[in-house]
This record gives sequence, structure tokens and C-alpha cells, in this order.
Amino acid sequence: MTTNAELRERDLKRVWHPCTQMKDHEFLPLIPIKSGKGVWLEDFDGNRYIDAVSSWWVNLFGHSHPYINDAIKSQLEQLEHVILAGFTHEPVVRLSERLAEVTPAGLNKCFYADNGSSAVEVALKMSFHYWRNSGKPNKTRFINLSNSYHGETLGALAVGDVALYKETYNALLNPVINVPGPDCFHREAGESWEAYCRRQFAHMEETLQKHAHETAAVIIEPLVQCAGSMRMHHPVYLKLLREACDRHGVHLIADEIAVGFGRTGTMFACEQADISPDFLCLSKGLTAGYLPLSVVMTHDFIYDAFYDDYATMRAFLHSHSYTGNPIGCSVALATLDLFQNQPVIEQNKRLAACMREHTAHFDDHPNVAEVRQTGMILAIEMVQDKASRTPFPWQERRGIRVYEHALKNQALLRPLGNVIYFMPPYVISEDEIAHLAKVAWDGLQLAVKD
Repeated sequence: MTTNAELRERDLKRVWHPCTQMKDHEFLPLIPIKSGKGVWLEDFDGNRYIDAVSSWWVNLFGHSHPYINDAIKSQLEQLEHVILAGFTHEPVVRLSERLAEVTPAGLNKCFYADNGSSAVEVALKMSFHYWRNSGKPNKTRFINLSNSYHGETLGALAVGDVALYKETYNALLNPVINVPGPDCFHREAGESWEAYCRRQFAHMEETLQKHAHETAAVIIEPLVQCAGSMRMHHPVYLKLLREACDRHGVHLIADEIAVGFGRTGTMFACEQADISPDFLCLSKGLTAGYLPLSVVMTHDFIYDAFYDDYATMRAFLHSHSYTGNPIGCSVALATLDLFQNQPVIEQNKRLAACMREHTAHFDDHPNVAEVRQTGMILAIEMVQDKASRTPFPWQERRGIRVYEHALKNQALLRPLGNVIYFMPPYVISEDEIAHLAKVAWDGLQLAVKD
């Protein structure tokens, strides 16, 4: 019978894990997972863990969901994969039709890729290529926001701004125009999120006035910068940005890879500002954590700029081997079925309120700078000093103490640096939320000790 120890030993001989200093596993054992059901993961020794981070923000409806499982089984009997160049299939057509129905107005065309980073690459290339096809080849640059993150492939990494991921590879990356963002953690005492975001938008307006002639697009993570320590902003920033991009003739790319599909309290974050971007990047929750699939949604006027005789060389010659995979599309259709047939968004509002209720006391902790929340994302920021918001030195790795404590107490909590966060599947119960809050509180107490 396989045990944790056996699989751990075999793994470390062959597997190089993502976003990991592998030497850490000399003191921090890998957790081999045997099975998952609902919010629970179980290892080979029978230990269980609440998946509080939705397995890197992808799992919406719990592990091993019977309806999604059945959708995969059914599709396997029909078609596993086919080239999408020159061919098509029913799942990709149906999925595209349904995505056009549920996303912000005007996003009528779907271009598929394999993952979130690849979707961002598609959007960047498509924006650049649109301007080239439209007789404005000088519009080649991109504007990003401070503390932003959009993926690990080179184009996506270039338009991010988290030094931890980007700094090492700067020599490989195209330069971008960086603008101070609307991260409300930095607002003045007593200043509202909305007021701060309106004030911060002056930086974007100034940048667009100066650089619009050479800028293809602005890229933003609406409402929450997830990999950027779960920092958050008010929807008014999106509204101001959409108006300014229109006025200055610049595309708006909304990266909803992590925040789409109900995470922020609405089906899509852009809905809260009542805007439609020029490009909408979706992945992660698109397939409820089952299979890699992403899509870039855009407008007819973008599509039309590429539609011409072959000899004009205006086509968008970008491809992935598994573009529009039928099994992935079937999973995405099942995911949309669950949203359609169940009151998911309403239930999430109740769960979000429960998360806030059970973490309210964190506000008074002397080493908590802020408890912030947008929908089903709640973050607790640990600091060395509350009054000055002085952070703990990153080298001390306080967050990993929370992680270790949680694993001993039936929870997968994987802090971002010194930020503890909850981003659970939507099927979590109120009792399970209460357990996570207790584990996080006890882990925090351990983490801040000298």
C-alpha cells in the first residue's frame, strides 16, 4: 500500500515543483494527495485538509463533483480531441455561445488557449496586431499597474510588476509603462476606497495623455490583484479606466483569470463597474479546477480587423495544440450549467458574510494591518507594527509558519508572503469556514512570535 513517505521519496527523485525552493522540502514535507471530495483533500495516510485556496484558485464547486464528472465521461465516449484549425466540434461552439451570453456586452468572439498566461499572451498579441492591421504600427507598448501579475510566460511576465517573479528575467522582457495603481491598502486614514481610487487615477490619466500615441493597451486585474498579496480596489477605477481608454484610443485588457466566475461577488468583476473590456481573459474557474483551458473574448470590431483575403497576411496566426479541447469545453459547459441551475452568486454572498463574521476579531490584533474582502476572497495582512504598518522582513518567512500549523490542523492555507487568505470552493460550509478562521487565528499567533 502506498504511503505518504513512499510517494514523497519517489517524487523528490524526479519532480521539480512550481513556485517552490525545492530545498525547503528538507524540512517541509510534501503532502501526497490520494483523493478529493468537496472541499476536502485526503493524503495516503488518511489525513484530511480543507482546500482553503481552491488548489491555486481554480476549484469552484469542490473536488470530484458528480455533475462535472459525468460531463467528462460522456464527452470521452464521443471525442477526446481534434485540431481546431479547419475543424470544429459541438462543445466549443456551444461554449462560445454561452460565454457570449454571460459575459459583459459585446464580447462576441472567443479565441481559446491552454491556460491563463497563454490567454494573456493572446490578448497582448491580438491588441498589438489590431493596431498594425489598422494602420497604426507605432502603437506597440503596454501600460500596467504597480503590483500587478498576469502570468509566467514572457509576454505575460513583462506586463506584470511583482519583483519576486519578474526581476530575475528582466533581461528577457519587453519594457512596459508602469503606473501607480489603485491598491487601497495605501489609502490615507479615514479615506474611502472610492476616494482613494479616484485620486490614484490621476496617474493613469497623465500617462495616457503622454503615451496613448504609442500604447496598444492597458492591462488590469479587476478589483483584486491576487498574486500581488490579494490587494484590492474599488470598481470606480475600472469605470474611469474604460472611459479614459476610449477617449485616448487605447485598448483595455481585463485579466479575470483569477477573479472571474463569481469570485468577487458577481459573475465577472467588470460587472461591478458596468463596463466591457476590449479583451477579457478567462481561465482557472472556467473549468472549475478540472482541466487546463482558457479563452480570450473580444468584440466584432477587433475580429473584423483580421478578416481579409489570405494574401493580405492580416490573419491572427497564433495556435496551441489543444486549443478548444472538447473535454475541456464540456467541463466548462458543465460549470456554466451549475451557475445557471443553482443560486451560486446568492449563496456566495451568504458565505462571504460568514467569512467576514468569523474573521472580524482579526481587525484588533496588534500584528494585523488590515482584513480586506471582495466577495469570496478574504485576506489578512500580517505586519510587524500595526500603527506604522511596518512589514515583517520577508526573509523571516512568517507566512510559512501559518502554512505548517494549518497542515497539522486539517487545512490547506498557503499564505502569499505575510498575507493569509481564504479563497475556498463555493461548496464550503459555515462550520468549515469557522474551522479555517480558528486555524488561521492560531497560526497567526504562532507566526508573530519572535
